[in-house]
Amino acid sequence: MAPDEPEFDSLVAAVFRKLLTALDRADPDRIEADGTPDLLTLTAAGGEKVIINTQRAVRQIWVAGQGEGVHFSFEPSSRRWLDDRGRGLELTSFIAACVRSACGVELDL
Repeated sequence: MAPDEPEFDSLVAAVFRKLLTALDRADPDRIEADGTPDLLTLTAAGGEKVIINTQRAVRQIWVAGQGEGVHFSFEPSSRRWLDDRGRGLELTSFIAACVRSACGVELDL
C-alpha cells in the first residue's frame, strides 16, 4: 500500500536530505545540485544530468539518468524505495550509479 500524503512527504524529505548531505561532501567542480522540495537536478561538470523528482499522484520518485527513466515506489516491508518494474533497483543505489557514470564521483549513500 502506498504511503499517505504526510508519510510520503516525510519519506521524500528524508531521501532528499540524504542525497544533499552526500552531495555536500562531493567536489562541486565535478557535480552540483539544484533543487526544490519536489525536484533535484544533479549536473556533472561535463553537462550530463541526473533528475530526481516526485510524482505525488502515484506516490513515487522518478529518476532520469544513464539514458533511462526509472520509477521508484516505497516498500513498507523493507523500508526501501524499489523500482516499480521489479528489476531489483533501489533508489539511492541507482542514483549513486548514475552519478558515478556521469562524473566519477562516489556518493556515500
